[in-house]
Amino acid sequence: MNIYLQCGGLALMLTLLYFYMHQKRMDLNTEKAFWRAFCVTFACICFDILSVFSIWYIDRLPEPLVAFICKTYLASLLGVALSAVLYVCVDVYKKKVQYQNESLKYTLLTFAGIILVYILPLDYHYSEDGNTVLYTEGPSVFATYLLAVGLLIVVFFLIYKERGHINPKRREAVRAWVLVWTIASLVQFFHNELLIVGFACSIGIMILYLKLENPETNLDRQTGLFNHNALVQYTRQLCNEGISFSILSIVFERSFHKNISTSQESSKMEIVEYLLKLPDAYVFKNIEDEILLLFKDREIAEKYLPRLAARFEEGWGRNRDIFVRPSYVYLPDSTIVDNADDILYLLHHVRQDNWELSEEHFCIADKKSASKMYKERETELLITNAIEKDWVEVYYQPIYSTKEHRFTSAEALVRIKDANGNIVPPGVFIDVAEKNGMILSLGEMVFEKVCKLIKNASLEQYGLHYIEVNLSVVQCAYEKLAEDYIKIMEQHQVSPGFINLEITESASMEAKKTLLDNMVSLLNYGVHFSLDDFGTGQSNLNYIVDMPVDIVKFDKSMTNAYFENGKAKYVMDAAIHMIHGMSLSIVSEGIETKEQYQTMEELGVSYIQGYYFSKPLPEKEFIEFLAGHLQEEPVT
Repeated sequence: MNIYLQCGGLALMLTLLYFYMHQKRMDLNTEKAFWRAFCVTFACICFDILSVFSIWYIDRLPEPLVAFICKTYLASLLGVALSAVLYVCVDVYKKKVQYQNESLKYTLLTFAGIILVYILPLDYHYSEDGNTVLYTEGPSVFATYLLAVGLLIVVFFLIYKERGHINPKRREAVRAWVLVWTIASLVQFFHNELLIVGFACSIGIMILYLKLENPETNLDRQTGLFNHNALVQYTRQLCNEGISFSILSIVFERSFHKNISTSQESSKMEIVEYLLKLPDAYVFKNIEDEILLLFKDREIAEKYLPRLAARFEEGWGRNRDIFVRPSYVYLPDSTIVDNADDILYLLHHVRQDNWELSEEHFCIADKKSASKMYKERETELLITNAIEKDWVEVYYQPIYSTKEHRFTSAEALVRIKDANGNIVPPGVFIDVAEKNGMILSLGEMVFEKVCKLIKNASLEQYGLHYIEVNLSVVQCAYEKLAEDYIKIMEQHQVSPGFINLEITESASMEAKKTLLDNMVSLLNYGVHFSLDDFGTGQSNLNYIVDMPVDIVKFDKSMTNAYFENGKAKYVMDAAIHMIHGMSLSIVSEGIETKEQYQTMEELGVSYIQGYYFSKPLPEKEFIEFLAGHLQEEPVT
């Protein structure tokens, strides 16, 4: 009997089965589809072998039984083809109802074909002289091949038509699986004595297993927990099926692999084993310092919250003397986000916003958090469009010199436009731009626009000495800031003396070394610096001493406090005296009345900035403002 290839295929399937059943798996739809294909293929190979045996012993067995076995083998071939279609449909049709409808359609079509296979006649080819060539032929076989080809065409059609919705690796694996099966079927159709279809089916299953369905690919090798890839697949599946779930993010203070020493490796695994034993949770290792617990039942999740916190407080190790105190971010209801991809983003967003705010190291990702996250997303898109489509504008607020009694400088302030051309105030987008790093591109665009204005408008003809340009905290921490800004000034042939960069106290605290390195390079090039928002930070007097600045800018809140709080007057008087003692100039921001202006002038403040003189103006109006004030009398 020519069943050597079938037996080889069966041995291969049994080997795969052993490994597959001894590996940790998830309840993924793709896993279910693969298991269905595996079982049908296994049955197909078994019936292939049985059909050969039944033909071999046809003279000893009832003919109806032989026909049933042989036709069942043919029906199983259609089952293999159907399993290929349904495997692709899992990726194509994400929604549960849509998948059920489409799979039902293909299943009913295949079932009708199977009935036809059982109805049509079947012929047997066997040898009475000891030849081992045994196979079937006839209308039933022809119908099987015809219907199988139709189903395989459906597979290729879906892969091509829905290629944007199918995992690229799945497309590649399924194509290889179906191609091997198709080639074997064609060879066997024209050479019936070559019974290779069953073996080809097993090869196809092996391809799927190795490329996609090996459960090991969903596991973190160091901990044995499900990995990030498994997390993404599973949350997407639950969201597509409309199933609500809860997630608890356990975030460790340092790297999960480093907060326990090497000698205490067993204690680290003790934590992992404890989490794995939680009966109602899927446990995922997301990133280096984060483990996620997913619960399908919110009540169960909230039952475990205090238990987990208490267990970590008990300590780990043989003597319970190893303490690992994580922080927690809890998402009670997954339906507060629009899709699965936003879940991890929301957890990260809440973690980032509340990391230093929560004394109990426990934060909840609620509807308010989700709303804030989506608002930031909208703002990010707004900033991206503004940068890509050049919707960035620079407004200028004139600064008045109390010594020269005229406008001698201005502060450049960024504005962006939305799709309707409306100006968006900086309070809406600056924090978001700093948070996601887009402030670097935004700041560079502003600086380049300032340099263009200085060159094209010849601002010195209006009596201006310099333009102040703000640097954000992120820019101050950028190592190539000086290099990039010097290139821009050289490109537009702008004198560095016409540039005054404003740094903030927070910037000098968070990135002091990098900032100082940049400042030294820019100072050597000829650029000057101001310390912005004086009075809003901590230890600000020390930073005036440390930072090589020429100008100190009093924040609006400090200026207002001088007129509203008696004690603030003494503080401001002392600050002014100290700053003058270091031969530094002072700019007072937020001046809105004549009384405030006169008071600041009497205190010896060198420059005045505020609505008393002008609000921030777009470029054209700013030039007109300067031109209009050249002929005016000094302010008194």
